[in-house]
Amino acid sequence: MIDLYYAPTPNGHKITLFLEEAGLPYRLHRIDISAGDQFKPEFLAISPNNKIPAIVDSLPVDNGAPIGVFESGTILQYLAEKTGKFLSKELRERTTTLEWLTWQVAGLGPMLGQNHHFTHYAPQPVPYAIERFQQETKRLYGVLNTQLTKNAYIAGDTYSIADIATYPWIVAHERQRIDLAEYPAVRNWFERVKARPATQKAYALADTTRINNQ
Repeated sequence: MIDLYYAPTPNGHKITLFLEEAGLPYRLHRIDISAGDQFKPEFLAISPNNKIPAIVDSLPVDNGAPIGVFESGTILQYLAEKTGKFLSKELRERTTTLEWLTWQVAGLGPMLGQNHHFTHYAPQPVPYAIERFQQETKRLYGVLNTQLTKNAYIAGDTYSIADIATYPWIVAHERQRIDLAEYPAVRNWFERVKARPATQKAYALADTTRINNQ
């Protein structure tokens, strides 16, 4: 059983997407960020960076004590290795998938997060920051579009944790002032991932657990 500490944000969605795809049983523990749940000692014991998501695996593959994992990219890799799904064991395919997973967690997520902040949440407009992160968002969409003109999925012809990590951030494209018509390969990929039964189930779950935080 996986205990998932979660809020319905892009990073939280990554893990429910994986768990639904893999069919792993899990318990959902909602972390109300607006109420400060992420600073409670019991959560910090699992996620010392006071960020969601985090998991506790009560049945790790070594049959040892329960193991806690924080940081969404690491959680996805951990679950992929646990289940043998969505991360190839073939050296080159695996390396490509991990490259694009790292691209998402180190580049796409942080830059789009800054776009969200300065466009929607900053207490006063900062034109330089708004323009800077908008241009970087467009650049990253361009990188993704180029990659998806070569492959059906981000890391190749097979759906992987790179797609699972990236999709929730593209869901918010309108908030990022991005028109997917300008990135046709991204749009095609987005619609195919959106239509997956596990995606629909994960987002239906989010609608029942939503809090006022993005």
